[in-house]
Amino acid sequence: MHALTEKELRSSFVNASLRERKALSLPDGFPDLTWDDLDFLAWRDRTLAGVGYVVAELDGRAVGIMLKQSGTRPRARAQCTWCETVDLPVDVRFYSARRAGDAGRRGDTLGTLVCEGFECSANAHRRPPKRYAGTDADAVRAQRIEGLTERVRRFVAAVLGNDR
Repeated sequence: MHALTEKELRSSFVNASLRERKALSLPDGFPDLTWDDLDFLAWRDRTLAGVGYVVAELDGRAVGIMLKQSGTRPRARAQCTWCETVDLPVDVRFYSARRAGDAGRRGDTLGTLVCEGFECSANAHRRPPKRYAGTDADAVRAQRIEGLTERVRRFVAAVLGNDR
């Protein structure tokens, strides 16, 4: 990702009100982020329970979305739709995002199952499990990272209404 200032980050959110953008808490260590190493930026709000944020690059520009976590947990162990990791070290939760523009003002939302603390990027960057023995571990990891980035971009594009 290309580096963002605090102002650019806050203004990137397409499904949040001006008040919500002003109130959001920045991710820990924001001034020191190594932007070149990020597949996307995602974090939980420290002050607002159940609220998270994702910023991804679409067509060369940063697009942020605000997500709200469901109050209930899945009954069975769920798979994250972004990192698609089966042997997750973390819980997966349902998050919904209000669509951007008129659709969002009408109450339209999209939902997805995601790692509770947005650990998806760390999961994709881990060494592949032993079941991949005999394969090129670096190629498997690169494929997982590429797939993760694409799935996050598709979700953000869908919130924008660019999925049709």
